[in-house]
Parts: sequence; structure tokens; C-alpha cells
Amino acid sequence: MHDLVIRNGLVVDGTGADPRPNCSIAIDGEVVTAIGADGEIGPGRREIDATGLLVTPGFVDIHTHYDGQATWDGDLEPSTPHGVTTVVMGNCGVGFAPAKPDEHDFLIELMEGVEDIPGAALSEGISWNWESFPEYLDELDRGAYTADVAAMIAHGPLRAYVMGKRGADNEPATSDDIAEMAQLVQDAVEAGAMGFSTSRTIGHRAMNGEPVPGTFAAEDELFTIGRALTRAGRGVFEVAPAGLAGEDLVAPKKEVDWICRLADEIGRPVTWLMLQNMVEPDEWRELMERSQQAQDEGHRVVPQVAGRPFGILIGLSTRHRFKDMPSFAPLRGLSFAEQAEAMGDPALKARLIQESTDVMESIREIEPMAYQVVNSYERQYLLGDPVDYEPTSDRSIAACAEANGVRPIEELYERLRDRNGEALMMMPFLGYAHGNGDALHEMLTHPAAVLGLADGGAHANFICDASTPTWMLTHWVRDRTRGPRLPLADVVKKMTADTAALFDLTDRGVLAVGKRADVNVIDHENLLLREPRLVADLPAGGTRLLQAAEGYVATIVRGIVTREHDKFTGERPGRLVRS
Repeated sequence: MHDLVIRNGLVVDGTGADPRPNCSIAIDGEVVTAIGADGEIGPGRREIDATGLLVTPGFVDIHTHYDGQATWDGDLEPSTPHGVTTVVMGNCGVGFAPAKPDEHDFLIELMEGVEDIPGAALSEGISWNWESFPEYLDELDRGAYTADVAAMIAHGPLRAYVMGKRGADNEPATSDDIAEMAQLVQDAVEAGAMGFSTSRTIGHRAMNGEPVPGTFAAEDELFTIGRALTRAGRGVFEVAPAGLAGEDLVAPKKEVDWICRLADEIGRPVTWLMLQNMVEPDEWRELMERSQQAQDEGHRVVPQVAGRPFGILIGLSTRHRFKDMPSFAPLRGLSFAEQAEAMGDPALKARLIQESTDVMESIREIEPMAYQVVNSYERQYLLGDPVDYEPTSDRSIAACAEANGVRPIEELYERLRDRNGEALMMMPFLGYAHGNGDALHEMLTHPAAVLGLADGGAHANFICDASTPTWMLTHWVRDRTRGPRLPLADVVKKMTADTAALFDLTDRGVLAVGKRADVNVIDHENLLLREPRLVADLPAGGTRLLQAAEGYVATIVRGIVTREHDKFTGERPGRLVRS
């Protein structure tokens, strides 16, 4: 009698092998103990009938920002409703350890500025029962979660801890500073950190406008810290490179050059974030090939690519151009449905459009980039419900305005009112330069790349890309019509075995006897990804976007069902994973 049997499903095991129909899986304790034809598997104390359903390993998300949230919230939304059973946090050079008591506010403002996580929620929610990074891991170890959590030590808090204000202000590090930082990284990895992360992206700024500590770090600092991973014998070096912020392009070819040299020297995996930019929209191919060349030479240089475009969502519930106008002030305390109804008044509409136009004209010369972004109606698309992150040009606000015989600003105004004020529009900044997903398709199919950049827990009021696993299974595998789709087995492998392997998580990522019993049972034929919705469920009343999926019959972590029919069961078997 097995503890749990998943019976008669279409098993896609994460290795890239062909799907196995009419296959059953037995689980005992935390591990898979048998896989075979239905008649070969004995009974279970509990059984899940997977007839007509897809069975996969749990998804391993390597790019999240739950560093603070994990200290107060065991559900780890918005990632876990989308089949994610392991999250890696501490990305992009921001985090909350190590931290001296007088640095807490600085680190909160840094995370709020870079990752758009409400500072008030972090201030009220974080426990701060630590100073060193090993103590932070111990705090996480005391938690219980709906998914396993793992963490990297980040350059921002590390620099501030060692160098104080000099580090926060991005002053050059002395040799003693660098030696101390490297030792703390080694100590962190030996205590269980999954590696080290840094950001060189100019657009990553704290609330005071200052770049993340480490943005301008010299090679000596970066390479010395990298060698700490060599001494520890494990860990990944993660880089948010310069040039990632679209028009703020800063020599990404040079970035990839030092990344490849670093991987060569330290003998550890180096993963860097790669997105198509608007300035040189085809340059990513050269950078990808440089990474492939490094891999062919035996170095683990792994670009992290996204499953859909990166940008912002525009709506009454998020951000829109009328929100700060004087005539909108009386509406701010209303529900979104009430705002939408009030905006139906023609006189109010005329005032808001005029006020917004006047403001944008006033900044046209002094902030041309902001002016261009706000008025780029050809790059603002209706998102819809179910959502479409690869919209055609006829779904742009500009095209809809032309079809309806109105000005684009009028079309935008009316679309904000759709669906009782909860409709959203997508404006991509990265990954959609040519108005289609062809570049994303090429990146996702390139053997050098790994899937990442879902940013779970971050950008709480702008995007909700933590739902990327569901988008991969719906759009890329099943629904895409604008170009080739991706094979089901390949997509599952990208979200399981490939991401687990990058961080040496050898006990998960595939369905095999002896491996961790992290499993998804999915009604793939009817799987849906709904439109994001704003909720105010963070500490101190903080808001965030959550995005529901329909079709996850069961998600299992360590042999325990944590979600069933798209709802939490209340079980939290997830724990800290140490390197």
C-alpha cells in the first residue's frame, strides 16, 4: 500500500523524453517509489485519478524575490498557484542579509525601489531575526511553506554591511573590503546559500534614486567574490548585466566578455539575465552565441531568458496617465468599478484628457523618454481575459483608435473603463521589439539558455510574471497561432530539470524513482490563465497583483498535496533548501 498513487496520467518526466500515456506514479514519504503502466502499480492510501490529465515534475523557479515575504508568508503567492514547488530568491543583487540593525530601512528602500515591493509591507512583515546570512538561513529554516525555498546572498546588502555608507554610495571597495566580502560569501555558501547575485543594471535603483550597491563594482571585486564560490566548491554567480534597461544600453558585449572570463576562472556556473532590447533588437543573438561558445569550451555561462515580454500593466488598478490629474482626485477613494462609472461623464473625460495632455506637453523637452513612453499607443496592447501576452498589432490602442475613429488617448480612456474598471493593457519594454514573440521563441529554443525572469514576489503593482509556467503550457505548447509552438516535453524540461540542474538541485526536477515527490497533475486541455487582479493582502494593507490559473488538479510537494483544484489545502511541507 503506497502513500499516494497518481494513476493513469500522461507523464512528462522532465528529461525531455516523449510523454508516457496511461502511466502511474507511486509515492511513499517524500519520494517517488515506482513509475509504470497502471496495472504495475499497487493501491495507494490516497489515489488521484489522472485519466486525461498531464503529470509533470513540480516547477523549479530560479528567479524570484520572496526574500522578505518568506519570513511572514508560507503560501508564496503569486508563484505557487502555477505549479511552482521550489523557488530561488536573492536575485539581482538585492536581499535582506547580512544586515546590521541600522541598515533595515535602507535595505527595504532598496528592495522597494528595484523590485516594486511595498515598503510598508516589508517594514511591518519582515521579522529581522538575524544579522548574518547564515542566521537569515536559520530563520528561513524555521518556516513552513507551500514550496521549498532557497536563497542567494546579494551584493547590495553585502556591500552595505561591509562598507557602510561607502558601499551604499557605490564608492570603490578597498582590498580589505573585498577580502571581507569574499569571506562572507564563502561563509554564506558553506552555510547553504545557493550562490551570489549582483546587479549592474542602471535602471535598478533604490527609492532615493541611487543605483544598487555594486552596480559599478570593479572586476577585482567581482572576481574575488567569484573565487569564494570556488573555495566553497559550490554556488551560482548571478548577474543582472549593464544594458538590460532598454534605451539605457551600456556595452552588453563587454559585459558578456567578463562574464565568460569569470566562469572560466572560477569554474562555477555564471547565469546572466538576457532580454531583447529596443535599441539593438537583434544583438541578443550574438550574445547568446558567445554564451554557447563558452559552454562548448566547458564553461557554464547560462543566459536566463523570459517566457513572455517584460513591461508594465496599465489599468485603473495599476498605473495610468490620468491617475495623478487634479480632476481624478475625487475618484481615488472609490472602487475601480465606481471609478469606471464616474469616468463615463463626458465633462470629466474632457477635463482629464486635457489635463493629461497639458502635463505631458510640459515635460516633453525635459523628460523626452517619459513623454515617448506614455504616448507610444502602438506599443500598448489590450491584455484580455484569458490573457494574451503575444498580441497582434490590431490589439494595440493605436489600431483600436483608428478602427473606432477616435484619438488614441480617447481610446485608452474608454478601455480603462472596460470590465468594471478591471481591464488591463500591456506595454512591453523588453522582449517584444518587433511586435511578435519570434525572438522569445528563438531564445526559448536555444540550447544555451535557461528559463527564468518570472520575478515572483516582485513588481507587485506593475506585472505578475510569476504565472509564466502556466503561460508556457498554454500559449507556447497549446495555443500559439502566430508562429511555431514548443514541444510539451521540451517546455516541461525547461521548467524542471534544466532549472534544477543549474543550481545543482539533483534531488528534483524529474519524475524518477528515488527523486523528490514534487509533482503537478494538470488538466492541460482546459488550462486557463486569467487576467491579473489587484488585492490588498500584504502587511500594512499593501497591494499586489495576483493572477489565477484554472486547471491545476493537484500540486504535490514532498509527497503532500499543497493545492487541489486551484485552491490551497492548508498543507505547508516546503522547507529551506541549502546548497
